[in-house]
Amino acid sequence: MDTFITNDFMLHSSTAKSLYHDYVEGLPIIDYHSHLSPRDIAENRQYRNLYEIWMEEDHYKWRAMRANGIDEKYILGEGQDFEKFSAFARTVPQTLRNPLYHWTHLELKRFFGIEELLSEDTAQDIWDRANHRISSESMRAQGLLKQCNVEVVCTTDDPADPLEYHGEYAGTKVLPTFRPDNAMTVGGGKAFTDYLEVLESASGVNCQSFDSLLEALKKRHDFFHTKGCRLSDQGMKFCPLGPASHQKASEAFQRALTGQEVTAELTQAYQFTLMLELGRWDAEKNWTKQLHLGVIRNNNSRLFAKLGKDAGFDSISDAPQADRLCGYLDALDTTNQLPRTVVYNLNPADNYLIATMLGNFQDGSIPGKMQFGSGWWFLDQKEGMEWQMNALSSLGLLSRFVGMLTDSRSLLSMPRHEYFRRILCNLVGQDAEKGELPRDLDMLGGLVQDVSYRNASKFFGF
Repeated sequence: MDTFITNDFMLHSSTAKSLYHDYVEGLPIIDYHSHLSPRDIAENRQYRNLYEIWMEEDHYKWRAMRANGIDEKYILGEGQDFEKFSAFARTVPQTLRNPLYHWTHLELKRFFGIEELLSEDTAQDIWDRANHRISSESMRAQGLLKQCNVEVVCTTDDPADPLEYHGEYAGTKVLPTFRPDNAMTVGGGKAFTDYLEVLESASGVNCQSFDSLLEALKKRHDFFHTKGCRLSDQGMKFCPLGPASHQKASEAFQRALTGQEVTAELTQAYQFTLMLELGRWDAEKNWTKQLHLGVIRNNNSRLFAKLGKDAGFDSISDAPQADRLCGYLDALDTTNQLPRTVVYNLNPADNYLIATMLGNFQDGSIPGKMQFGSGWWFLDQKEGMEWQMNALSSLGLLSRFVGMLTDSRSLLSMPRHEYFRRILCNLVGQDAEKGELPRDLDMLGGLVQDVSYRNASKFFGF
């Protein structure tokens, strides 16, 4: 059976088809949040086979394979590359109505020209054909970015990272993002003190007090700016509770440094105080702060002990968000030091909460200053994207939305921008067909162009 990924895939009206094909199909990509390897891009990595380029770090595939009864040997175990690919191929027919089914076949078609459906029966043929294509220059890391018309990629980088691989390659700017999550883990025992040594080495500052920690982080923040960084990012279950207390933050730091227990109260004070400083630095440099909220990580303790973090055992949290997020944003806004901000929400039950909270801090200084971020992680699929855009449309301005990102570790994930754009055009086109929006193609086309590309280009100041 040939592919169902037709020219009008996911476009269910004539208006949607016009909006996509005439207005957004050829637009460049700004992928402003990813976990791509800057080294792979800088060194123009040549991938050995389809497993390496496609499955090496894809927790979506790993979760589906486990749900399909695939042994861990063929996921993160010692299985050979083709064995692991074959196990995924056996899983794909079971993913009907899962976004993986769409992504898999969209990526096979866009990068390899393969239109057959992936299954156990087609695995060997698709493996052979894809691997033949992978050997070409266009399938090296920089060639993939060029194929996808990627203008900017922002990676995710610890403050101690040297950033030696960031730059411009084959027309794509590869820029860092300041992600200080490791500095937040004051109650993390030896992992925290080990991290301080890494930060000391990168900054040249001896981190023996909370003040010296701030000095080290500020030096790295300044350095990131010289390397083109214009975004920061923090991932957490929820924002810490205030108020800020430099005294308690210092006490928490000293207790961590000397191996003593750090209470929950001291941890909260430390994290809130540190986050305020980070937010002020972002505002000072006109950066955009990203907050990823609502995840519980490493839920399966047995497999975490065996496989480590980022192995596909994270999920949605139902922790309260409103008061904590409000307290943080308000503390920065009170001193007029609230930077432009993107908040990504992982729990769809909180969509209206997040959208209305951000509306409280729009101040007229920048169009769309406070952004409700695109459907993230478990929500970066059709239903989750539509939920996010519907909430934003109802409670804010869809027209100012900065659109999609991949949040991915794989260069083959770039067609998720196409996926998003098709969903956006179908959503707007559907409203126009029902008479709920004017059937003015230039007006609607301007909207989908802005959301797909132009808003991000203006907003982030790359």
